[in-house]
Amino acid sequence: MATSDHEVKLTQMKEHIQKLGSSAEKYGDPTLERFLIDKSMDPNKAAKMFVAWEKWRTSFVPLGFISDSEVVDDLKAKKLFLQGLSKAGLPVVILHAAKHYPAKDQNQFKKFMVHMLDKAIASGIKDKEIGNEKVVVIMDFRNLAYKNVDTQGFIAGFQILQAYYPERLAKLYMLNMPWFFASAWKIISCVLEKSTTDKLAELANYDA
Repeated sequence: MATSDHEVKLTQMKEHIQKLGSSAEKYGDPTLERFLIDKSMDPNKAAKMFVAWEKWRTSFVPLGFISDSEVVDDLKAKKLFLQGLSKAGLPVVILHAAKHYPAKDQNQFKKFMVHMLDKAIASGIKDKEIGNEKVVVIMDFRNLAYKNVDTQGFIAGFQILQAYYPERLAKLYMLNMPWFFASAWKIISCVLEKSTTDKLAELANYDA
């Protein structure tokens, strides 16, 4: 039976990972495929991204998870939470932007983002983790005030999503974005990759 181009690229990616001094033995093909898709099926670039992700997880999430006790204050704000499953069976995460305030500790905010992303992904796992689970994110800007605008926080969140959670985002919906957030969004959107903007949908026009 002939080997498909897809299988060839997976094999090449695994070889590149080994050359970089790492190993993909613990992970199934669906996990590796996420990195390949993100890097337009380039085995070398995908391998570099995968190794960077492994190093980041080891450093930033040494226990394999971030516990509730590490992000208590952010959880109390009830600004980001899981809202069941979509019609397609994907976990839905809702951000109430009006309940967020610019983070004084960016590293702590990043921990909270990772905590919620990991929790959302895990909530979509039925029998066992496959490695290609996706989530739906809804950003609701209703009642947003100037004091809630956190441009750096948004940028940090998107950078984490793009660098360390490739192909985890199924769709990103933005609701009730006020007119004054447009300037901040213009700055934020500069860091967005095409793989992210392709999944972006604004369901409401700017509020007057």
